[in-house]
Amino acid sequence: MKIAVYPGSFDPITKGHLDILKTGAGIFDKVIIAVARNSEKKGFLPVDERVRLIRESVTHLDNVEVDSFEGLTIEYAKKHGAQVLIRGLRAVSDFEYELQLSQANSALCEDIKTVFLTTKPKYNFISSSTIKEIYLNNGDISKFVPQPVYDYLVKRKVC
Repeated sequence: MKIAVYPGSFDPITKGHLDILKTGAGIFDKVIIAVARNSEKKGFLPVDERVRLIRESVTHLDNVEVDSFEGLTIEYAKKHGAQVLIRGLRAVSDFEYELQLSQANSALCEDIKTVFLTTKPKYNFISSSTIKEIYLNNGDISKFVPQPVYDYLVKRKVC
C-alpha cells in the first residue's frame, strides 16, 4: 500500500489545498493530511478545529485520513509507514522553499520521497494568509474555502 502524508498548517484549509489533496488521493492508496501543531505559535484557528473542518471537507475522499502532529514531519511520516510526502506548488516562487524542505527531509530519511503537485491555475493565488486577510477585512471568502470552513468562519464572526 502506497501511503502519502500531506503536511501543513492548513490555517485555514483552502480549495487549493483540497485540489492538491484530490490529486494525491487519486495517485496514492492512502493520504494522511497531517495538520502541524506548533505549541509556540498561535494559529488563526485552533488545531482541533482545523482537523474537524478538514474532516468535514473531505468526506467525499474515501482514502483520506486527517490527523495532527507535532515535531518533524519526516518522523511523523516514518511512524505512519508513508513512502511519500506531498507538497503543493502554486507558483515558481514556492519551489525554492519546497525544494529546501525536500532536501532536508531526504537527508533525514532517504526512503521517503517528496512529490510536488500543482494546483489548477484558478487556485494559484489562494493561500491561507490571503484568506485570513480577506476575511479579517470583511471580504467574501466563499469562493476560496470549502463550505464547512466558510460556515464556521461566518458563524465565528457573528458570535
